[in-house]
Amino acid sequence: MTLHPAAPDSGIVFRRSDRGGAEIKACWRNAVEQPLCTRLDDGEGLSVATIEHLMAALGGLEIDNAVIELDGPEVPVMDGSAAPFVFLIECAGIAEQDAPRRAIKVLQPITVGEAGKSAALTPDDGFSMSFAIDFASDAISRQDIAITVDPESFRSDISRARTFGFLHEVDQMRAAGLARGASLDNAVVISGDQVLNREGLRYVDEFVRHKVLDALGDLYLAGAPILGHFRGVRSGHALNRRLLKALFADPSAWRFTTLARRMPPEAAWQEAPRRARA
Repeated sequence: MTLHPAAPDSGIVFRRSDRGGAEIKACWRNAVEQPLCTRLDDGEGLSVATIEHLMAALGGLEIDNAVIELDGPEVPVMDGSAAPFVFLIECAGIAEQDAPRRAIKVLQPITVGEAGKSAALTPDDGFSMSFAIDFASDAISRQDIAITVDPESFRSDISRARTFGFLHEVDQMRAAGLARGASLDNAVVISGDQVLNREGLRYVDEFVRHKVLDALGDLYLAGAPILGHFRGVRSGHALNRRLLKALFADPSAWRFTTLARRMPPEAAWQEAPRRARA
């Protein structure tokens, strides 16, 4: 996989070099419902699977425009989190483009749900997320988290949380042709009430933090950052996609707005004396 710079307002685009450079846009309209990962499909045989961790890295670091070139149908799993993508993106550098940054402002509450699961967006001035999970396994049990999402909190509190699953789910994904390289090196694997990974967990509540990471990646398929609060209760990729579909189906529930530029701390320090003298 190679990440390339892209022009302003071009968005996130996946390019399959093994398919003659065919491209598919990272958009909720191109996402198909699949329980264990997020997959883009153009309906004509072009697809890219397991995009959610990379999309979370792009969303968490506020990357609006990029071309992701792949030589196969699935994004590399890396260590099962977004941290390797964050590290490599920041090593390459992030350029500020000469164009206003658009966002999607939530104006009215939108909720979708089924069988004890729900996903909701409500109005807010910034972007925050909360999530609750409840598993029968004592290794996970009940976990709940709330966080205001910005690049700093994403790096420290969310990006390192790894994907997790039970042994039977790993077998299910492999049968579907996904996660062929899945191992204890790139996922937290649970058997009954035990975590099988020798090194243990990166966060005490790593499981719910990874659900936030997944939801962030799914929500970035909106095509722009969201101003609002996301609340997930045992929701997954399919329900997160339905939430975006419900949001955009109601024109009164959202509008585009322009975000103010985020000023780095050192720039703010340098700017203060000039403002004082003006």
